[in-house]
Formats: sequence, structure tokens, C-alpha cells
Amino acid sequence: MRKGICCAGNMIVDITYPTEGWPNQGELVHIHDGIARTTGGAVCNVAVDLAKLDPELPVFAMGRIGADAEGDLILKTMVANGIDTSCIIQEGISAFTLVMSDMRSKQRTFFTYLGANGLFSEADIDWDKVTANIFHIGYILLLNALDQPDAEYGSKMARLLHAAQAHGLKTSIDVVSEASDRFARLVPPAMKYTDYCIINEYEAEMTTGVKLRGEAGELIEANLPAALQAMKDMGVSTWAVIHCPEGGFGLDEQGRFVRMGSLVLPEGYIKGSVGAGDAFCAGVLYGAEKGWTLERAIDLGIASAAASLSAAGATEGMCSQAEAMKLFEKYERR
Repeated sequence: MRKGICCAGNMIVDITYPTEGWPNQGELVHIHDGIARTTGGAVCNVAVDLAKLDPELPVFAMGRIGADAEGDLILKTMVANGIDTSCIIQEGISAFTLVMSDMRSKQRTFFTYLGANGLFSEADIDWDKVTANIFHIGYILLLNALDQPDAEYGSKMARLLHAAQAHGLKTSIDVVSEASDRFARLVPPAMKYTDYCIINEYEAEMTTGVKLRGEAGELIEANLPAALQAMKDMGVSTWAVIHCPEGGFGLDEQGRFVRMGSLVLPEGYIKGSVGAGDAFCAGVLYGAEKGWTLERAIDLGIASAAASLSAAGATEGMCSQAEAMKLFEKYERR
């Protein structure tokens, strides 16, 4: 009997440099003490969050990392959290992001290198060894080999998801929030073979064409059902979910619209938002694996995201699912 969740795709090391400003081209600024190396990406974040939500849940990691210090850090982090790493290939150079963190403006600038992540493909997977119940992969638009066109399925990602379903796995996808016109070309083919799609409002708008933010940045909540239905029409079979700071919204397996407001967090609570989306995704996936209703799963997603926001790192704020749900007793809902 299948059990647990396999997280596949992006595994990244973020190297953060605190700077005293941002230079003009050709100029110099100093880097201060406090350089930090932390793991990130869909696999590292979601897998660790799941392991923290429930240490008894079987969690598996799959993808490519480098045979270098960054790759070793990723493996060490996974193993320390009880995650099965037997499906990780280690060769080449790890994906990494240089994060230039301006101490004055509080703005961050990113320089990213795709590295080994860009080579991950279906050829790296032995489906007979994947014993999980749910196969979650992210991020579409940030996995070069899988973002390539496929004559039969539309994209290599879609072909991979079809294979996962053919081997008895339920499938889940996430997308990266890049500024491009690639969403409409690469996301819908993958949705044809997706059971759970959990994305943010920007990704949903770019994929479906349904406007979800107004000119002043306000959420156009009345349009959410149409965007979710468009995701279903593209092929999402079970849960179509959109998350944003205002809450979590979805269409369940019966097509019922679900709206769950987020928590109103006090001033000073939020220490960082880098892993909040992945934390929400982990909460919803946990609910899916446990056979919960979509309402309950989205609530755990909201609580998990709130827990993540309490710490600067992507996964440091995560706690057990019981502890996360206690946040609803502490804070009001929007």
C-alpha cells in the first residue's frame, strides 16, 4: 500500500550576503558579517515542512544536486529531518542563488544558477522504487529539462506526470512566480495530469488569464471561482487551490468552492516570507494524504504558512500540525 509524499524538483542553496547598500554599475559596496547558507526550493522546503508537521509521515526527496559543499548541505539537512534521500542524484554543480540583502533599504536582489536542477528529467526516475502515495513536483518554469516541449504531451513535465499517474501515484504541481509569458504554454499541459494544483494568485492569473489583482493591488475575490474552474477545466482532477496573503481558496473533488481566510498576525510577528508559499503547500498536501476535506487541508496550509512567517528562514518556523492549528486559537481570521 502506498504511503507518504515524494517531493521532486528544485533543490537550491541560498547564499545570503548582507550589504551596506546597492552599488551603481562599476562601484563597490562592502559585505558585512552574517553570510548565511540555507537550503531552499520546492523539494527542500516542502519536504522539511512535511517532516516537521508529522515526523511519522514517510517523506521522500527526488532530484539532482551537485557533488559539492552545497549538495552536501542539502543532503545533511534532509537526513537530519528524517527524509528519504535515496532518489537524489548527486553530480555536477548544485543550483544556488546569491541573495544580496541591502541592510539599508531592506530590499533583496537575487542572482541564480540553475545547475544540476536543470538536468533533472524522467530518465532519472525508477518509478518502481517510488512507494509514496503523492508525487509533488516544483517548480514548473524552473526545471529546464522538464520545461521542454513534447510532441505527444505538450511538455516533458506533462509526460512525467502522466507516467507518475500510470504508476499509481496521485500528482501535485507548483509553479515559480517568474515574470514571463511562459505560463500559458507550460502550465496547462501539466494540469492535464495533475490531481492537486496548489499555486498563488499571480501564478493562477498568469496561467488562466483571469484577473485576480486590481490596479491598486487589491484581491479580486469575485474572480477566484472562475480562475479555479479554469484550472479544473485544464485538467486538475481533485483539488484546485489558490493561496495568497488574504487566505486560501479552492474547488474540491466535487466542484464545491472553498474560502478560508488567513490569520491576522500582529505587528512584528512576520520575520520573513521566503518559505510561506511552500509551507502552505505542505499543509494542503498533508491534508490530502490524510484524506481530509479541502476546508481542513487549506486551514492547515494557512496555519503552516503563519508558522513559517514567524522565522526568517524558509523552514525554521515550521512546527507540528497540532501546534500549527493552535494558531487559530491565538489569532483572528480574516
